[in-house]
Amino acid sequence: MKDELLLKIGQNIRYHRLRQNMSQEELAFSASLNLNSISTIERGINNIKIKNLHKISKALNIKLFDLLENIE
Repeated sequence: MKDELLLKIGQNIRYHRLRQNMSQEELAFSASLNLNSISTIERGINNIKIKNLHKISKALNIKLFDLLENIE
């Protein structure tokens, strides 16, 4: 069962990734994560660590806060 909070964070990551025309593979490489991690995070399956969320925000060149918008 998917956690709604994780799903919303994953959707935010996907939104920002697609706005930059970036593939999951490119994001994974830029964030020093593996492709499977990015995929499961975006689908709300994987409980993301704060360190990995920070890596993703840096790879997307956005503020960490931007990935946490509208998650209430």
